[in-house]
Amino acid sequence: MSEQNYKDLLKRAREQIPEKIFEKSRFEPPKPDAVIEGNRTFVKNWHQLVTAIQRDENHVLKFLTKELATSANIEGQRAVFSGKHFRGTMIDLFNRYIKEYVICPECGKPDTVLIREDRITFLVCEACGARTSVKSV
Repeated sequence: MSEQNYKDLLKRAREQIPEKIFEKSRFEPPKPDAVIEGNRTFVKNWHQLVTAIQRDENHVLKFLTKELATSANIEGQRAVFSGKHFRGTMIDLFNRYIKEYVICPECGKPDTVLIREDRITFLVCEACGARTSVKSV
């Protein structure tokens, strides 16, 4: 194979790879703004959080309620959790959710979607094409 043919093949292969793979942007999700009032905890920037990670707010809420062993609901732009849960705890749990259900384990990019097939949920990366099964919430 000549060097020119190799370069043409390499160029054609590179053109077929999604551009997202070559981006070097850093994913910085917002931190939960948790405020304790009485015996309830309010996450004031709830809508901003779930929009930034591009996930269904009910899926994130279900994960957090299971981890906190409490009940919660969504009131407008905020989430309300029963009990007193400190901001640090909420940040840690939210970061754990991102690590498990948002960030691709292969390329480390947040360009993923959750797809449910039968009884299995997959994390599918739109940047590199990786497909990984994740735990059900």
